[in-house]
Amino acid sequence: MKLIRKQIFTTLLLAVACNCCVAQLLVPATKPNSAQQAMIKRGYGMFIHFGINTFNNTEWSDGTLPLESYNPTDLDPDQWVLTAKKAGFRYVLLVTKHHDGFCLWDSKYTAYDVASSPVKMDVVKAVSDACKKYGIQFAVYYSLWDRKEHSYKDKDPQKYINYMLNQLTELFTNYGTIGELWLDGGWDKKPSDWGIDQVYSLVKKYNPNCAVSVNHTIVNEEGQRNYTPPANMTEDNKYFFQYFPSDFRLWDPELVAKSDKKQYLHEGKSYYLPFEHTICISKRLNWFEKSEPLPTRDLDELEELFYWSTDNDNCLVMNVPPDQTGRIREYVANTAIGLGKRLNLSLNKLPKNGKFISINKPVIANSVWDDKNGQYEGNAINDGKMNSRWAAKDTLATVEMNLNPSESFNKISIFEYQDTKRLPDGFSQIRVSRIQQYSIDIMQNGQWRTVYLSDEPMGDCKVIRLPLSYNASKLRLKVLKATAPPSIYELSVINMPAN
Repeated sequence: MKLIRKQIFTTLLLAVACNCCVAQLLVPATKPNSAQQAMIKRGYGMFIHFGINTFNNTEWSDGTLPLESYNPTDLDPDQWVLTAKKAGFRYVLLVTKHHDGFCLWDSKYTAYDVASSPVKMDVVKAVSDACKKYGIQFAVYYSLWDRKEHSYKDKDPQKYINYMLNQLTELFTNYGTIGELWLDGGWDKKPSDWGIDQVYSLVKKYNPNCAVSVNHTIVNEEGQRNYTPPANMTEDNKYFFQYFPSDFRLWDPELVAKSDKKQYLHEGKSYYLPFEHTICISKRLNWFEKSEPLPTRDLDELEELFYWSTDNDNCLVMNVPPDQTGRIREYVANTAIGLGKRLNLSLNKLPKNGKFISINKPVIANSVWDDKNGQYEGNAINDGKMNSRWAAKDTLATVEMNLNPSESFNKISIFEYQDTKRLPDGFSQIRVSRIQQYSIDIMQNGQWRTVYLSDEPMGDCKVIRLPLSYNASKLRLKVLKATAPPSIYELSVINMPAN
């Protein structure tokens, strides 16, 4: 009965949606436009995955999970946004509909939503209202892929596009100003079948400064669905839009290079596009919170990922999901707040890392994993990319990096490649450190001096903050004990300015 009642409004709101599709042009540029400027200024947001998947211990579902399973016992979106405020986030990015089609608002176009569930709170409204209350900007994630809606599989793509336009009209007319629209799931159809130009025009009609993008935004060749990892996109005007128009680039959960470029092509013209990173606060790469409490990442790793991801006018959203009660677990909230306090976040300026004095300096490794393509050579540890790595052939190995002795440093960060074990959900994973004991040595006046020695596993990200500043002609990582041949994504030598 509810669905029949909702369908009465379809024709009227579809007409409204179509009238809203006034062209909003993304123009060729080498500098950010107003929507991109606003996005860059926001810089750091809290991603919130919450929905029917939360109550079924799964990441993806197909629209068949029973509505009765969505049943939070203490639903508190105000607590979510208050956590974001305390943690220094500038915006909240809420998953309003995932691939299963379940909507966190009372949509007139489906009965698969919160209004038909045991707990009928309009979560989108509650989060939007809390954002206004705490002075944080509001953004929404909306899945293109919808495994519930019957029009999705219609031979005429426009029928499902109309469904999306109707739902997006609801979101953009009933919940205040929305600063960003994060679209996902585009791989399930041809890019031309999504009506991205119509979606973009509708959004810009309601808020010209809303930044819009689709996951996997960029491809190698125009009109071809093949990809290069974002970390390898280090040349302007070489790669192409897959979804046009888009205001920024997405590739969840990849990290771009330190030398990330901003110019991308569409029909022979070049457009400026920043990148928005996505990471999980959980060590186990889960987006929807599980019934079992999972450990969060260490603050050292989160801090270095923050610096990496917000550098070079790019952005970061970190997923901080509520559990089955409808609240963010206290220890998870404390990790997010602790990171904000460590970074001394404010609304005025995002903190930066120090000066990297090690990028692309000559490197020699005494052991390299056999590979015909040479992809595991020592110079991978300081190429400014998180998708390349040095890998040794032996468990005991050293790698030496030349430095400019006139440049001082007082901090070293190391991202270790680790063995991973998939958990039963097929998505989450546990990472196990290989390097168990190691030293950091520097060469001064022709002699090696040890400045750091550890007999503990290196872990996801080891940050060594030295009490003194050093100058050296070389730096050496010496692996003294390992459970398998050691491997390093990035070893960065950094000079942090005095406070």
